[in-house]
Amino acid sequence: MSGSTVSVGQPGAISPAPFGRVITAMVTPFAADGSLDLPLAERLADHLVRNGSDGLVVCGTTGESPTLRWEEQHELLTAVRSAVSGRARVLAGTGSNCTVEAEEATRQAARLGADGALVVVPYYNKPPQSGLEAHFRAVAMAAPDLPLMLYNIPGRTGCSLAPETTARLMDLENVVSFKAASGTTEEVGQLRACCGSRLAVYSGDDALTLPMLAVGAVGVVSVASHVAGPQIQAMVAAALAGRGQDALALHEQLLPLCRALFCTTNPIPVKAALELTGWPVGAPRLPLLSADDTVRDHLISVLAALRPT
Repeated sequence: MSGSTVSVGQPGAISPAPFGRVITAMVTPFAADGSLDLPLAERLADHLVRNGSDGLVVCGTTGESPTLRWEEQHELLTAVRSAVSGRARVLAGTGSNCTVEAEEATRQAARLGADGALVVVPYYNKPPQSGLEAHFRAVAMAAPDLPLMLYNIPGRTGCSLAPETTARLMDLENVVSFKAASGTTEEVGQLRACCGSRLAVYSGDDALTLPMLAVGAVGVVSVASHVAGPQIQAMVAAALAGRGQDALALHEQLLPLCRALFCTTNPIPVKAALELTGWPVGAPRLPLLSADDTVRDHLISVLAALRPT
């Protein structure tokens, strides 16, 4: 296992987008009794694909993976795959702070026909960079034919995957993409400098999508696309086509929504926004709660101002 930085691809080259440009980190619908609402999950998945989503992540953080049993996650993946029937890429959240658990979850996602796996940095136990490298290497080798998106969100995990560590994983053919959610565009540039154009970097922050596209990101793993998918798809397309003014106008239009959807812990606001737009996806599971009246009133105002494309 080499300790040196590996450069893959050519500087300035445009990276591929293996899972499309706009990937929705899909909420998990629950019935009134807190059980999975699989029929609603299927309808929502179909709606998202018909309204701007090229791909879907099921059982990520927005999908409340910490409170889903593994059997529930497998049921959701199967239901969503059936609903979109090849019209969109479906990624399964398979991350864990237990490497053996993440390996098995990734193998199971491959067996169930996922198009990829979103694998978050191990949370809480704060491994050193050598431990992170060993963890992701083990997960990748557990399902070598399943494309992986590594997911860095230090605000949630308490630990950050360094670009240099990511570069050492580029010898693994199924490490193809990276969800950058550190809150800074600098991460994109550092990843491109270390890993080259083979690694497709996706924005993991709706509000930073346009700035990240400007420095080499290929798209976004979005929460806001639940209620603004066409606008986000139009912004990404405009940016990549060099229509900067069009992209900027859409970015500015979307910013109030992006901020509102993170005014408290995700996915509390986006579940409320979906309820307000006719999608009864249910309350989050404890320890999260439904949005209070202040959040709901703010969302009503923001959604009313959102213009269709």
